[in-house]
Parts: sequence; C-alpha cells; structure tokens
Amino acid sequence: MTIINSSLGYPRLGEHREWKHLLEHFWKGQLDSTTFHATAKQLRLANLKKQQSLGIDYIPVADNSDYDHVLDTLVAFGAIPTRFGHFDHQLDLNDYYAIARGTDTAVAAEMTKWFNINYHYIVPEFDDITFKLLDNRWLRYYQEAKDELGIDGKPVILGPVSFLKLGKRNGQYLDDAGVAELLPQLLPLYQQVLTELAAADVKWIQLDEPTLVKTTAASELAPYRQALTTLHEAVPALNIELQTYFDSLDLYDQIVDLPVQAIGLDLVHDHGENLDHLLTRGFPADKILAAGIIDGHNVWASDLQTKLALVQQLQTVVDDNHLWLQPANSLLHVPITTVNETKADPILLGGLAFADQKLQELHTLTIAANQGVAAVQSAFDTNQANLAALNQSSHRNNQRVREAEAHLADQTFERQAPFATRIKTQHERLNLPLLPTTTIGSFPQSPTVRAKRAAWRKGNLSDEDYQTFLHAETKRWIKLQEKLGIDVLVHGEFERTDMVEYFGQKLTGFYATQNGWVQSYGSRGVRPPVIFGDVDYTEPITVAESVYAQSLTDKPVKGMLTAPLTIINWSFVRDDIPRAQVQNQIALALRQEVQNLEKAGIKIIQVDEPALREGLPLKQRHWQAYLDEAVYSFKITTTGVQNDTQIHTHMCYSNFADIIDTIKALDADVISIETSRSHGEIISAFEQTGYDQEIGLGVYDIHSPRVPSVDEIEANIQRALRVIDVHQFWINPDCGLKTRQEPEALAALKNMVAARNAIQAQLATKN
Repeated sequence: MTIINSSLGYPRLGEHREWKHLLEHFWKGQLDSTTFHATAKQLRLANLKKQQSLGIDYIPVADNSDYDHVLDTLVAFGAIPTRFGHFDHQLDLNDYYAIARGTDTAVAAEMTKWFNINYHYIVPEFDDITFKLLDNRWLRYYQEAKDELGIDGKPVILGPVSFLKLGKRNGQYLDDAGVAELLPQLLPLYQQVLTELAAADVKWIQLDEPTLVKTTAASELAPYRQALTTLHEAVPALNIELQTYFDSLDLYDQIVDLPVQAIGLDLVHDHGENLDHLLTRGFPADKILAAGIIDGHNVWASDLQTKLALVQQLQTVVDDNHLWLQPANSLLHVPITTVNETKADPILLGGLAFADQKLQELHTLTIAANQGVAAVQSAFDTNQANLAALNQSSHRNNQRVREAEAHLADQTFERQAPFATRIKTQHERLNLPLLPTTTIGSFPQSPTVRAKRAAWRKGNLSDEDYQTFLHAETKRWIKLQEKLGIDVLVHGEFERTDMVEYFGQKLTGFYATQNGWVQSYGSRGVRPPVIFGDVDYTEPITVAESVYAQSLTDKPVKGMLTAPLTIINWSFVRDDIPRAQVQNQIALALRQEVQNLEKAGIKIIQVDEPALREGLPLKQRHWQAYLDEAVYSFKITTTGVQNDTQIHTHMCYSNFADIIDTIKALDADVISIETSRSHGEIISAFEQTGYDQEIGLGVYDIHSPRVPSVDEIEANIQRALRVIDVHQFWINPDCGLKTRQEPEALAALKNMVAARNAIQAQLATKN
C-alpha cells in the first residue's frame, strides 16, 4: 500500500513576476492577444513542469487565471453583469478585463477579501443573468497539460454552492433561499463540464467548496448534498475530491458522508478540530482522506519530525491507499521559491519554505511515510538543525523587547480625554472647513519613482541624490494638492514600496524579501515582510518625510503609519509564539513613532488598520479574542499623544456591520472606510447603530482606472449625508492612489473636490 501526494494550486505571478508584467503590458496596448496567450501558455507549462519535477503525484490544472479564479468561473458560466454586454461565446481579453477593471461607461465589478486571506476576488453579481456555459476552461487546460507534457492533471473547479455563496444579488450576499433558487439553474452546466471532462478520460477533479467550513446547521448542507448527488449520479465514473480549507468542519460527520470519493481537510488552520474529529470519530473506509498537512499561507519550513508524527496518526485512521498528503490550501498565497533570496541571513533562510520548498517537503514526507525516515534522513537532519538554529538565535531572544512586554500589564492605554472633549481642541487647532477633503496616503508611483528606487537599491544612485529626488516629488505633489484645493495633505509615500513592507524594513525582527511576491488582486503583487524575530524600534521611521512635507505648506500634513494588526495580517508571521504577542511588540515600537511625530509638530497622524475586518476569523466563536487583541494593540500605538493631536485610521473592503462596536472601541478621532464598490451598503450599519466620531466613507473607487464624474461622487456624498451628520463627515477616495496613473488620480481628485464644493454651496444656500 502506498501513500501519495497532491497539490491544490500553484502561484500565478511567475518567479520574476512574468505573469504580472504580461497583464500590464496587454492593458497598456504593448502586446496583442495572440502574444498574450502564447506567453501565458509558456508560463502555465513551466509551472506544471516544475511541480512534476518536485515529485507531485496529482498536479492541479486550470488553477491558473488571467486575473482571478472567481472571475473565471462567472465568465465561464455566463454570469456576466449586463452593464458589460450580452455574450453567447467565450469572452475575449478586453471583455474579460472590462468586468474586473471597469470601462468609461461601466463600473468595475466589486472586489472583496477571499475568506481571511490577503487575496481579493471579483464578487459575482446574480442580478438579471441567465447561466450558460460559454467556456469549459477546465477541459481546455487539462487537455493542454496532457498533450504538451503528458501530465494527467487534476482540474480545479470552484464548487457551485461556494460560487453562489460568494456572490450577490440586489447588493446582498445570497442567502439560503437565493442559493436554493439559482442552484438548479447552475447545476446542469456543472454537469456538462464534468461530463466533458469524463469523456476526455479525466480521473480526478478537485471541487473546491471552501464555504463548507462556515456551515454550522445541518440544514445548511442541503445545497451541497443536492449538488454533489446530482453530479455523482450524472458522471459516476469521475472521481471528485471535495476540498475544504482555512478552518475546521463543524458538521464533520455529515460532510464526510457526502457522495464524493475524497475529502480534503485542513489540518493546519483547523485549531486542532479536524484532527480531533478524525481521531475520535473515524473516517469513511470507502473515501480517500486528502490531508492538508503543509501550511499553505505562511512561509515557515515544516518541522518534518512533527509532520511525520501527524501522518502516522492519520495512518491509524485510514489505510495508506486511502491517504493523500497535501498543502492545507492552494499555494497561491505564498511566494514561489527561496532560491532568489540571496541576501537573507542564512539562519533565517534555513527556516523558510516558499511554494517550491513546501512541495519538496511534501515529497520528502511522502517518501518517509512509505519507506521510512532512513530513506530521507539527510533532509530530516538538515531540517532539525535549521529550525534549532533559528529558534536559538539572538533574533528571537531580544531582552529589551522581553522587558517591555513584561511591563504591559502595569499600563493603561487610553486617550487623556474622551472624544467629545478632545475633538473641540482639535477643531480649534486645525481650523478645517465643513466636509474637509483629504486622501488616504499614497500617490501614484510613476515609472520614474520606481526606477529611481530600483537604482538606489542597486547602488547606482547615491543616498543624497535619491533623497533629493524624493523631496522634489514630495514638493511637486504638495503643490498639486494645494492647487486641487485639498484641505489635509499627505506627503505621498514615494519612498515606500508597500505600506507594510516599508515598516518591516525599519524595525528589527523583519526580513524584506528580494522576490517574495504574492498576488493581492489582479496583477497587483505585494511582498509581505517576514516577521521572524522580536520586533524593536531603533530609530524614527517616517518623521523626516512628514516634517519636510509640512515645511512646504500651511495646511496640515498627515503623518502616515500602518497599524499593528494590518502589519500582522499582511506579513508572514513567526509561528513559534502567539500572534498577539508579535502584534503587541509591533504596537510598542509604533507607539514611539507616533510620539516622535507629535514632538516634531505633526498635528494629524493616520494609523491605518485596513485589514482589521478582513482578518476576522471565519468562525464566530474566535472573533472576540481577535477583536480584543486588535483594539488593545491599536490603543498601545495611539494613546500616547495629547488631546489636540488628531488620530485617523483607515479600513477597506469589508462588511463592517459585525464590528461596529470594535470600530468605536478603537477610539480614533476620524475613520475612513471604503464603500464605493459595495454601493454604500455600510451606510446602513451606521444608520442602525449611530457613531459619534468623525468619518469619511470613500466617495470613489481607486481600484478602477475610470474617472468618476462630479455628479457620481456628489451622489455618493449625498447618500452618506442622509445618515451621517455633515459636521462629522470627511471627503476622501476609497484607498491610496499608488496604483493609479497620475492623470487618472488628478482628474478624479479634481472631481472629488468639485463635488464637495457643490455640496458646500447647497448647504450654504439652505442656511
């Protein structure tokens, strides 16, 4: 009997971001669709060959995308919003990208967080659509892998129930009734896809139903059972691996009884619950247990001895012929390889595992499980030595940080006065107009900005010349903001590649990767810093840039920081101590930066927490601890200032109704929140609960290249003012403008200020 291994998905960006550059060159008109498709094929095949060479038995196919896998699914099944047109054929690239990026006449589809991972998917819209199969992309990519490489792949398909549950109708996520209504219309198309796959001699498909981890009542399983029964009966020869990930199954007994041939369980992010179910309740003898034992969204090397012990536990539950070893989730969410991290501390490098190294671990564990550790003893020995070296290093044993942590319990982290008192002193100090305008922080990072930074990093530009350039760019944008009529300015963040990575480069305990890119959305790649040691503050981070910008204008300039929880959620975090402990280390460091900004005369300090709601645990029973930790670390950071210093924060892309109380508990003076792609749904949350502090609901979407009209922005503002008092309201875009082109950014901001001015005039007339 033999244990085999399987993977669930591979990163798209390319080892040197070839995929990202391909998309962006096409969008800029620098290559045609024929060249695009030929290059994309080369990248797909290279990824498949690499997985084959790393010893993976069941290799996923059709996990690739030209933008996003949920967008691929809705396009394949014809669920295309009517504002983009009516189609009876496979979409060409321009029509495909119009949905994701918008056009001059059609607002882009909404984008939101993929569960609690820092990846964003295109939200399906099920208003006025008729499902029809426009493209069996799963068959195309299966056949390509088989014909070109001889790989009998495992097509990866987003399951029908999760597809529906991840979408909206009438602006609301589908409820059970909506799923029950649409599922019978969608299932025949899935049936057709699977029938065609079976006819092509496909042995296995991976049907992803990640929403299963959120089910808590037996009645919620009805649509899953309906779908799987229908598909199994229609195509009995096709083996289905029902894949779950990101958490445990509360309805374990019922789910493992569903009519499929394999069940994929996450044994990494399950809080130990899936494993407990397996050991105490057993597993069906007629099914394969696809055990997710390798962490698919963190970058640490596995402890091979511990993982092998886990495999041996699983062998007491199922026989070897019914056991697959897998990552816990798709490797889409980690960088590709550590091979290019040539500047990393060797002690750290030994403890890292990106996608390729995780597949190597999987292969090693498969051999060890089948043949014994002796067959791979060298790999095990190296692994244990590397982990011991990292854990015993000075990086993870900083005595000053340990002493600061020990005194946390002796301190109270609250502002000196309640909001009602301090906002009066802030208004007197700042003297801002009604409906003040501002931006979220970053301005477009032009090719020149990126080129200068790259030259400086390579040593081809001196520190002095680079600083001169940054000052010139900051000065130019301060003057542009003044010309636009913006009230509270920002310095533009031209020195920052990323709002988290930048801080990681300035604090101890962080490693900024050379090539550790992961996809955030579309072609947007980020390099999450790796938090590998104790975090400590050694010198001011943003003070010089903020002070310089403030020296150029009489208007207030915001200091711009990223808050602890967002740094945690958008980093790869060490896993040898609790996350909350790392979070508090960061908060203690940032508290010093906030105080230094205040001492330098900065009147407004924005501490961004965009990932607070995004990182909320999937299961509600874990929420309160997470939210309490978030509030605590935010207050450590922000409460060391005087009453007349105004603290701002920013959050984006989330449904906030669940966490209004937490937002209030942060006690920020001003909060800005994304709302435009979600059509202002968040306004109802504030209407129902009330909110005393000041607030800016993003009045236009920055993730689309389209420039909103004055009327459109004015309508968004008026809608918010029906709920929020005009004296509380700020006018700002949804998020930072770093990814936009300069002409787009300036045109949109000009319209934003014009819309604000129009409403000010209307209010003056009424008064």
